[in-house]
Amino acid sequence: MAVALLRPVPCIVALAAVVIVAVAPGGVAGHTRGVRPGRAAGKQQPFTENATRAEEIERQFMEWVRYMGGLEHSTFHHALARAFPSYTLVVDKNPAFGDFTTIQAAVDSLPVINLVRVVIKVNAGTYTEKVNISPMRAFITLEGAGADRTIVQWGDTADSPSGRAGRPLGTYNSASFAVNAQYFLARNITFKNTSPVPKPGASGKQAVALRVSADNAAFVGCKFLGAQDTLYDHSGRHYYKECYIEGSVDFIFGNALSLYEVKLFPLLLFPREILFLSLLREIATTLCVLVSCTEVQI
Repeated sequence: MAVALLRPVPCIVALAAVVIVAVAPGGVAGHTRGVRPGRAAGKQQPFTENATRAEEIERQFMEWVRYMGGLEHSTFHHALARAFPSYTLVVDKNPAFGDFTTIQAAVDSLPVINLVRVVIKVNAGTYTEKVNISPMRAFITLEGAGADRTIVQWGDTADSPSGRAGRPLGTYNSASFAVNAQYFLARNITFKNTSPVPKPGASGKQAVALRVSADNAAFVGCKFLGAQDTLYDHSGRHYYKECYIEGSVDFIFGNALSLYEVKLFPLLLFPREILFLSLLREIATTLCVLVSCTEVQI
């Protein structure tokens, strides 16, 4: 009896071997659900010849899901860190009331590559300094105590010597305040170039108060004061809301894609001069839109 019971076993083993051989070469055996739920993620499986494109896309999607689960939504934490202030620095001319006495010192204190939103609060006062925000110091909010109370100013022009063998700065480097990093926000502060209004036809007298050379910048409740070439809207996408812009010739110019809701004040010496020189090189990439703008006249 025992021998008779054992006879079917070789047949069953042989049948199983046939099934395994029949399935193994195909690699997928008709399975269309990618990685099975609950299966431990191992090494990435090779894209077999018989697998369909849909199966490969599904496999990659499942790998992405596992990856995102492993991050525990850190991507969203990073987004929040950049949208909401992580910490605040205070600038005051009196060192007893602030962390720094100059705006540039506060900017330089940030990491060379800044990845969180930082508020630099500038208390009331006139800060005579030339400020430059380097390209990787993104996510800075500059907040003044009011456009009439907090002023940052300098007086360079295009023909000012640069210190490099006496070569002129040029318009680009004449800016009192230069923004080269993305996601910059300024509120309730004045940017000023103190250079006097040039005579008609004078050369090398371009004097930029603010230059913006980075994407995603916004200015709310700010003033831009100068004469020729006051606001250099150089490149990127920018938004100006409830701002006041003053100048003589070409006092808003550049190659940026910007939206303005501002008050414009052409200086009386040049009441009919051109206000805009918005095209520099590529007309297809330049757009300057004025919305609800008023021209201030006295």
